[in-house]
Amino acid sequence: MTQSLRDILDAAARGVFPPTDGATSVVAQHGGRDAGVVAFTAHSVVFTDEDEGWVRRTLGGLRCDPLAATMNARFLTAFAERTGRTTDTIDVLLTGAPLPGRPEVTLTEVADPGHPRVVAARRRRDGVRVWAAEGGVLVLGRGVAGRLEAAVEVAEGARHRGLGRRLVTAARQLAGGEPVWAQVSAGNARSLRAFQSAGYRAVGSEALFLLPRAAGVSARAGSAGCSRSRS
Repeated sequence: MTQSLRDILDAAARGVFPPTDGATSVVAQHGGRDAGVVAFTAHSVVFTDEDEGWVRRTLGGLRCDPLAATMNARFLTAFAERTGRTTDTIDVLLTGAPLPGRPEVTLTEVADPGHPRVVAARRRRDGVRVWAAEGGVLVLGRGVAGRLEAAVEVAEGARHRGLGRRLVTAARQLAGGEPVWAQVSAGNARSLRAFQSAGYRAVGSEALFLLPRAAGVSARAGSAGCSRSRS
């Protein structure tokens, strides 16, 4: 039986990955909002409700290294044109197991549905919760395939003090017993260091495609431990 996208992600969070066979799996979208590509080591997963035959014909016509085909700019451009969706960039996909205990940073939950961080996060996630800390913000919500995703924002004046690391650690403590996921731009080395120092591990790369209304205003300006991760 073909695994669903959620099955694949749940397995990856446990350290069980698709076979390193150089192949591409094509699976249905979990819902209407999110489509895209996740590339693991030597195996890619394209999640879309478009025709699988189109995906494979397009990949086959690229004349590039098959291991890189799903993240090739020409395929991603064709994907966007075919689906009428937009994408920002290719992210590093990380995950962290839940942690016991209470966050070491003082957090106050933001209840205002009109708060800018709540509004921005709801364009990409369901069940959004936002906490404010002195100098930073933590966001948790249901993103791709219903996985629990974290994003943080650290103010300019509060950087270089470990706040980003403490916030993304707090996400693992607030996770309610399930893994936490994060998407970080590959060039954002400071953010990647913050997540990795908090125990998150990179499991692959991801290109996410959203319908224009869902994409709304770009929420990427930097990332965890510096300014913002995807929100």
